[in-house]
Amino acid sequence: QVRLVESGGGLVQAGGSLRLSCAASGPIFSSYKLGWFRQTPGKAREFLAVFSWSGGSTYYADSVQGRFTISRDNAKNTVYLQMNSLKPEDTAIYYCAADYDGNGSYESWGQGTQVTVSS
Repeated sequence: QVRLVESGGGLVQAGGSLRLSCAASGPIFSSYKLGWFRQTPGKAREFLAVFSWSGGSTYYADSVQGRFTISRDNAKNTVYLQMNSLKPEDTAIYYCAADYDGNGSYESWGQGTQVTVSS
């Protein structure tokens, strides 16, 4: 199993940018996918983006396509989520998660980082 630690959240004005980091401790195997999700109180957790460790393919939810970019630093075992053109409705707790088998079931989760976008 990997331990995931998110960082980079904070308060930003609408239209601004933030970059979230997800540092993974432990081996990351080629079958892994690392994803970003977010959640607001009273709502279900929302999938945002995923990065396939083998091959580096990415996939985004329609709600963030074109504004958010997921990337990785192999040497640091870290996945990033670059968020641009932020909107107040992007306010949420952001989580990263690891899918060990690449089957869409995420087995490990970080503790989350708060992102607040002011209008």
